[in-house]
Amino acid sequence: MATAVSLEHVSKKFTLRHQKARSFQEAVINYFHHRNGTREEFWALKDIDLEIARGETLGIVGRNGSGKSTVLKLITRILEPTSGRVTVDGKVSALIELGAGFHPDLTGRENIYLNGSILGLSRKDMSRKLDDIVKFAELDRFIDTPVKHYSSGMYARLGFSVAISVDPDILIIDEVLSVGDESFQRKCMDKIREFKEKGITIIFVSHSLDAIKNLCDRAIWLEAGAIKGVAKASRIVDSYLVDANTTGLVWTAEAESGKALKAEGGRNRWGSREVEITRVRLLDGNGRDRQWFLPKERFVVRMEYHAREVVPSPVFGIAIHGEDGTHITGPNTATSGYDIQRVDGDGRVDYVIEDLPLVPGSYDLSVAVYDCTRTHAFDHHHRLYRFEVRRGAVGEDLGLVRIPCVWEHVPYQDAEGETHSEPVALDR
Repeated sequence: MATAVSLEHVSKKFTLRHQKARSFQEAVINYFHHRNGTREEFWALKDIDLEIARGETLGIVGRNGSGKSTVLKLITRILEPTSGRVTVDGKVSALIELGAGFHPDLTGRENIYLNGSILGLSRKDMSRKLDDIVKFAELDRFIDTPVKHYSSGMYARLGFSVAISVDPDILIIDEVLSVGDESFQRKCMDKIREFKEKGITIIFVSHSLDAIKNLCDRAIWLEAGAIKGVAKASRIVDSYLVDANTTGLVWTAEAESGKALKAEGGRNRWGSREVEITRVRLLDGNGRDRQWFLPKERFVVRMEYHAREVVPSPVFGIAIHGEDGTHITGPNTATSGYDIQRVDGDGRVDYVIEDLPLVPGSYDLSVAVYDCTRTHAFDHHHRLYRFEVRRGAVGEDLGLVRIPCVWEHVPYQDAEGETHSEPVALDR
């Protein structure tokens, strides 16, 4: 497969200056006395090797300061590497910094033409695209207003609209989409999926790990300027979350509901909380709270929630992981075709397995509620709840799951009535 972007042994060094002069007079005195303050070398990236295939959607995860934005700026040639080589094959369109390339005193319309020229498009080309750009950005009333009067959300809408209008071969998106309102974020995600289906190479940086999981084919995990892992996006996200997890599992008893499960704060729980999962219960076939189950039993995950406002079309989901982190299943109401039109106030959602197919062992459970695009988390509890499947009368202890099946034995005989170990070919 052809390569769209290649980084070969790439490193990037910055020089940090301390004790900066507080005035011009102090700067002159320091210069003549050779007092330039202390300097510190900071390596933002260290010997990075990475190939991104044409048509691939790649996510980049990592803590603040891990080097994510530096990688993007090297690919877009905003920065040059200290050592190593960056090769890019195709037209690049990037949305990296909010308002980058915008002149504050120019109107939105004028900045569209300015950005078009920076991206190599003629005024005629941009005039042809102008109406579509303004419509997508939803800025009809403000397009002739200087952008210095725009809110951060308006900046993001205009920047993204211009970035996608130039028919790029490679689209680069940093965390800036997080400032847009929910409906615009949803529209942007739909557009990114459309680009993905067209085979455009996409490089996506976001702290929304579920967006990485849902949109990306692969992901890289950066830590302290080095690549800690490159793999399938879901695997990298799960590994990153396990590494970031600092709280572990929490079990609490609540008198009104028996043994219930309650999530405490920590990095293994995140979301904006317009809808909050207030309690999780694991129930058997008799509706009793349980922390252990037998194979073939009825198994119910009950998610009780509180919606602080009317939220249309939320998506509830669960995930079950083995002790070693293996992702066994991860259904949600959307993929199951179960439409919840809206939530408001208190309620519950049940996930029901009539015939538990898990083999004996310990398992971790995640629960979550997202918006209709499945990219914005209202409340996500990652592997916060543990339950056990005990050995029963089934007698199947191998593998990950027990798949219901039927065994049949039919002995084949030849004309003399002798039984053969292999079926005899018969003329039909």
